[in-house]
Amino acid sequence: MTDAVLVENVVKRFGGASTTVALAGVSVSIRPGELFGFIGPDGAGKTTLFRILTTLLLPDEGRAHVLGEDVVGGLWSLRTRIGYMPGRFSLYPDLSVEENLRFFASVFGTTIAAEHDRIAPIYGQLEPFKERRAGALSGGMKQKLALCCALVHRPEILFLDEPTTGVDAVSRREFWDLLADLKSGGLTAVVSTPYMDEADRCDRIALIQQGRLLAIDTPSVVARSFDRPLLSVRAARRHDVLRALREYPQTNTAYPFGESIHFTDKRAGLPVATQQNDLRDFLQGRGFAGVGVDQTAPTVEDSFMARMGGSENAS
Repeated sequence: MTDAVLVENVVKRFGGASTTVALAGVSVSIRPGELFGFIGPDGAGKTTLFRILTTLLLPDEGRAHVLGEDVVGGLWSLRTRIGYMPGRFSLYPDLSVEENLRFFASVFGTTIAAEHDRIAPIYGQLEPFKERRAGALSGGMKQKLALCCALVHRPEILFLDEPTTGVDAVSRREFWDLLADLKSGGLTAVVSTPYMDEADRCDRIALIQQGRLLAIDTPSVVARSFDRPLLSVRAARRHDVLRALREYPQTNTAYPFGESIHFTDKRAGLPVATQQNDLRDFLQGRGFAGVGVDQTAPTVEDSFMARMGGSENAS
C-alpha cells in the first residue's frame, strides 16, 4: 500500500546570517484513510511542514511525497488533489458564505450543487447563514466555512493547520466530530494542533518541537511511554506551589495540568509512597497545608513534557 504522505529527512531553514532551522531532518509516513495529528506548541515547525506538503514551500533538503507524487516536481497536479485549510482565516470576509463557497468551487471547475453531497454535513449547518458575510461569522462557523471550501473540489487528502485554535470548546468538539465523519468516509486527514488533549482524536500522532519529531505512534502508546511515576499535586495556591517546587531538590518536572500540578521526582526508582510522603512533607514545611499528592495516569501531554525535560514553573 502506497503511503498517503511520505517525508524523508526534510530540512527547512529561514533567515540569512541568523539562520533559523524550522525543520531539522523530519521523517514520517502517513497511511491512506488515516487521521494523523502533529501535536506541538507554536513555533514547533507544524505550519512550515504543512506548507511544504501542500506545495507552497520548497524544502532545503530531503524529499516529500503526497499521494505518490513529489511535492516539488508534481506540484501542479497535486494542487487539484489536495485540500488545505491554513491556520489563519483566509477566506474573503466581505463575501457571503455562499459567495465564498461558490468562488472556491469555481476555481476547481465545479459548483456547490455538483458537490453538495460531499459538503452537506457541514454546509447544512452553514446554509441558514448563507447570505451572511464571512467576516461576521463566529469563530466556529468561520472554521466550518473554511472546511467546506477546502472540501468542495473533493480532495483525496485534507491538510488542516491548527483548525480549532481560537474557537470555543463546543466548536472544537463539533469540528473534531466532523473530521471523524470525513475519516469514516475514507478521506485521509492530516491535522496540526497545539492542544494536547486533541491527540486522542487521532489514529496516530507525531509530537513535534523545535523542528524535530519526538515520537510517532498511537496516542495511547505515546502516553504509556512515560517511564516514571507521575504525581498530581492539588493545592489552593497552585502558583505559589509551583514556585516552591523550583527549590525542591528532587524536582524533575513540574507543570500546570488543569487545576492541578503534574510532578515527577528525580528518584524514579524510589517507591511511589516515599515520593508522595517526601513531597507532601516538603510542601507542608513551606506552609502549604492540606496539599493532596496522588499518583495519576500519564497523558500525551505528560509524555511530551518528559521528552522536553526540565521543569515548567510559574512565571
